[in-house]
Amino acid sequence: METEVLIVGGGPVGLALALDLAHRGVDFVLAEAGDGRVTHPKVSTVGPRAMEAFRRWGVADAIRGAGWPADHTLDVAWVTAVGGHELHRVRLGTAGGRPPLPYTPEPEAVCPQHWLAPLLTERVGVHPAGPVRLGTRLLGFTRLPDRVSAGLVDGAGVRTTVHARYLVGCDGASSRVRKACGIDAPERHRARVLRNILFRAPELAERLGPRAALVHFVTEPGGLRYPLRAIDGRDLYRLTCPAGPAEAAKSVRRAVAPDVPFEVLSDTTWHLTHRVASRYRAGRVLLAGDAAHTLSPSGGFGLATGVGDAADLGWKLAAELAGWAGPGLLDTYESERRPVALRSLEESHRNLRRTLDRRLSGALCDPTPEGERARAALSREIAESDPGREFDAPDAHFAHRYASPVVAEEKAAEPGPPEGPRAEPGWNRSAVPGARAPHAWLAPGRSTLDLFGGEFVLLRVGARAPLTDGLVRAFGDRRVPLRVEHCDTPEVTRRYDRPLVLVRPDGHVAWRGHTAPPDPARLADLVRGAGATATGSGDAG
Repeated sequence: METEVLIVGGGPVGLALALDLAHRGVDFVLAEAGDGRVTHPKVSTVGPRAMEAFRRWGVADAIRGAGWPADHTLDVAWVTAVGGHELHRVRLGTAGGRPPLPYTPEPEAVCPQHWLAPLLTERVGVHPAGPVRLGTRLLGFTRLPDRVSAGLVDGAGVRTTVHARYLVGCDGASSRVRKACGIDAPERHRARVLRNILFRAPELAERLGPRAALVHFVTEPGGLRYPLRAIDGRDLYRLTCPAGPAEAAKSVRRAVAPDVPFEVLSDTTWHLTHRVASRYRAGRVLLAGDAAHTLSPSGGFGLATGVGDAADLGWKLAAELAGWAGPGLLDTYESERRPVALRSLEESHRNLRRTLDRRLSGALCDPTPEGERARAALSREIAESDPGREFDAPDAHFAHRYASPVVAEEKAAEPGPPEGPRAEPGWNRSAVPGARAPHAWLAPGRSTLDLFGGEFVLLRVGARAPLTDGLVRAFGDRRVPLRVEHCDTPEVTRRYDRPLVLVRPDGHVAWRGHTAPPDPARLADLVRGAGATATGSGDAG
């Protein structure tokens, strides 16, 4: 079998890359060892930046409508036990009732993995009608100068050799692809062994009433201080706790105060690790998602970072395969995305430490004056630690800016910090090169973000935007796809801040200017990875 890209691993990130490649008309095969079903869901919330990518790929509405009740609270509560003493609450409204956000058309969505994975798999398409091959394992692969030859085996024992121009390992934290390439992923913080207990409690929501939350941080001196999370907004819950020999039912009973019937569905042990691969590329083999980085789930940056990998890598692979990429373009996948993983790892680790470093009084759960004082003191400590940042930190999702060889440098100062309680964040007020192009509404239901995602887009902003015939010719001469759009609404003019803004296929700004570039050919070469500072360095072996 021959294909352009072989994706190994059909989790959310592998499927996101599949969606992006399909969006760009790239031929690929996705090999997933599982059968497509998820019996113990992990990912629950899809962050806003990832939702913007899913909007581009046409599945955001399906994710948002997968089943989470619109009237279920999104609150986060710190409690001695679910239904016990409440220490602090961050009120986040409901999915159906929260106001629109000024900086994105796609707020986060609750969609656990047992909903998300089948939805994305169906959208990509399962073999023989589609490119996803379920129940298919990678046996091994050989890297050659012009291709990768990989051996696959399906559930019936049938072996297939796939010749692909590129192979992308999306095969998880213990990635066989990464190990076969000899790429290290050193620990950056101490690993922890934790336990996830999935259980069904049909009467719990009714018993909790207004005390219900999306996430309850069970905080008690006996060792429970991790989240108990509502999974489907109805009767399915997941408790995270330290690994140990205790029966799952006893751990659930400790975490849930009301005496309600429940059924333990699964009980798994997992390793919380903090790793980032030393390299993301070995010649024609690349890494994405957990194969490239594993983060603490505190803050929900793992899926967001992996989907960002897919959005960055997809258009660059398509450019390589179409023949218009310069020799340095594919190397910028690592130089752009690895710093994002490192920053996300540290942000999530700070969130984790905020939880773990709290010293809990032994009297915290006692119905005594000493217990009341202990709860009041801990309540103040939680409130003063900015606990909401773990669940509402848009800058962590949107504010990263690529310092990249394929982004034009700009010496002008970036927008300063917002002023006032309702001030708009700087990263959505200006189209700084390297940053995500800002969201602004063009019409009801249509965002500036909807202009981007297929090819380079040259945005002519305002009624007096200069002509750009030279740049259009330079892109055409190099077969680099470019579309020119004109916007003159006041909001777009204010946010984009320049008459000319060049946006990449992944929605990040590549260049902007008050006038047409003096050397259009040089700019066209720069953004396609053929500039003087964008030279190839990937291991060809």
